[in-house]
Amino acid sequence: MNTAVNVNVVHESEAQRQHARVKIPSLLRFLAKNRERVELRVLDLSAGGLSFAADKLPIQVGDYYQARLQFQVDGLNLGLDVEFQVRSIEGGRVGCQFHNLKPQDIATLRHLISAHLGGEMINIGGLLNTLQRENFTKPRKQGAGGNGMDFFGRVKAVGFSVALFIIGVAAFAFILQSLYNLYFVTHAQSAQVSVPSMQVTMPREGTVQSLLPPGTDSIEKGAPMASFSATMLEMLKGHLTDDQLSPANVEELFGKQMKGTLTSPCNCKVARQLVADGQFASKGDVIFELVPQDSNATVAASFPYRHLAQARPGTRVHFWVAGEDEPRRGKIVSTSLHEGGLSSDIRTVIQPDTPLTSTLAGQPVEVTIDRGPSLDWMIDKAMAAGL
Repeated sequence: MNTAVNVNVVHESEAQRQHARVKIPSLLRFLAKNRERVELRVLDLSAGGLSFAADKLPIQVGDYYQARLQFQVDGLNLGLDVEFQVRSIEGGRVGCQFHNLKPQDIATLRHLISAHLGGEMINIGGLLNTLQRENFTKPRKQGAGGNGMDFFGRVKAVGFSVALFIIGVAAFAFILQSLYNLYFVTHAQSAQVSVPSMQVTMPREGTVQSLLPPGTDSIEKGAPMASFSATMLEMLKGHLTDDQLSPANVEELFGKQMKGTLTSPCNCKVARQLVADGQFASKGDVIFELVPQDSNATVAASFPYRHLAQARPGTRVHFWVAGEDEPRRGKIVSTSLHEGGLSSDIRTVIQPDTPLTSTLAGQPVEVTIDRGPSLDWMIDKAMAAGL
């Protein structure tokens, strides 16, 4: 069974624990266990229950009944449908407790009891006025011992609150980071690791044949790289007189071949071979592109022209080389326009604080210029102010 009063609502008087028991003329009608219709006079009445004389009825403690409580108001019969349970039987007096009272029924009983205790006349107008207003308040909070929750309930509540707090902090940090990147961080359009390269060119017109074993990545200074063959006529061009350039002599010189060798100018890494084996090359054509093994790489980055003021020489930058987990720092040492002409982009050369190996040549790089307040920024400002 439910409790005497609906636990979902609390009357304004009940919040003060007022349960007056009064003798109000009223009748109680219900159907007894033997199917007999019973009409009894109520001895006393409260908001939580009532009592009546048993009159030898077959009633026992715990019996549950549905009944109608009848009042006389302004010559009119006022009936309330109630449910009650027998709680005590003493000397023919039966004490009952209400169950499942509706909010309107609670308000009506409270008004009748209060008016009776105050000696006021009960009329229909006052009763309707009571029913039209808000007669209920929220239940009182329980004591300070966790608001009635058990240990797991409190843990769940605290965990939910902490999760909401973390989500809020994360959202705030994300928005703050986005605004910071928008106003204080400049990103390069593109960048890569750049290594100063050396070129081995063709000294004479002729064909080329590589002498490097397949898969060779590095070569020592002075080591042979390729052989070339040129005609004797090409070798002697510019040294023959007009008398020596007779058709027969030219044909003879053209048929004779002279071979030579291309050697490495440094301890280098072979970046690429530009002329395939057996292919004809003109004088001055680049045969090999080499990267000195002991050279330090720099970073070549491109910025929009509108960021020229931020990408000036001396500016500190952060950059991430593809494949590395930790960021690096460096400084812009020079700026120039692409291809030396008018352009919408500027090219910068960044000198890393820590040396970059030449093996990273060509790796893509992400470069940012942070203009916002930071620890380094504050230190630089303090040093500039002489503090």
